[in-house]
Amino acid sequence: MISVVIRNKNESEALSFLLKNLTERYSDDIEEILVIDNLSIDNSKEVTEKYGGRFVTITNFSFGGSANVCAREAKGPIVVIFSAHSYPVSHDFFKLIQKKFDGNTNLAGLRCLHSPNDYKNFINKIPATIDPNKSGLIFSGSAFNKKVWEKYAFREEVATFEDKEWTTRVLKAGYDIDFVPSIFSYDVKRSRKQLFFRFKNDVVGNYQLWHEDINLVTVIKGLVFGFFYLVKNTLIDFWYLVLRFLYQVQFLFIKPRKF
Repeated sequence: MISVVIRNKNESEALSFLLKNLTERYSDDIEEILVIDNLSIDNSKEVTEKYGGRFVTITNFSFGGSANVCAREAKGPIVVIFSAHSYPVSHDFFKLIQKKFDGNTNLAGLRCLHSPNDYKNFINKIPATIDPNKSGLIFSGSAFNKKVWEKYAFREEVATFEDKEWTTRVLKAGYDIDFVPSIFSYDVKRSRKQLFFRFKNDVVGNYQLWHEDINLVTVIKGLVFGFFYLVKNTLIDFWYLVLRFLYQVQFLFIKPRKF
């Protein structure tokens, strides 16, 4: 059976929808639901208990560390990870995952579908061995084999991309990573502070995993081009603001016939 594990921090509204979705539509397909929570100050715990989930608190968050807690706490041999702001859509979401694992004992993980990148690589049959970034696991809407995790735990020292790092490691060990046509939605709106937090982790993660270094020239280029696009987009937004104003003024005097 399948354990569903959800990473959460102060997202009780989104978490409530995800849990409602899981319990009302997929209760026959999953064994348990766990919420791995990073010191939320909202009512995430009460929401979890309302839907019969198990609430586990972590104090020192890291992406790899929280993924290890997800794997360690899960009872099932197949672990599906969601973020609180994501949720399964297709009716056979978990059935397809179960079928894939039942048919391949060498399977370490599955990537579900939610973005154009997923669909393009899935349709074009581009494997994780060729593109571990866009065909490897993504830890919101992916499933992995707990027995493989017991041999190869997630690395907690990586800033981010713990899913991609694990993908490359288990592929080198001879395991399989595949797509599964299980469709989910990823619905998140991040603040500028959250976006900056992700930017910092991405800079470190890209260096650690993909060896993408930066230098003073690229930093200055980033500032210059960023400022250029900021001014350009501001002017374009202002222009269309004026156009909307002028159109509404015109509409006050010249209106179409009502039906």
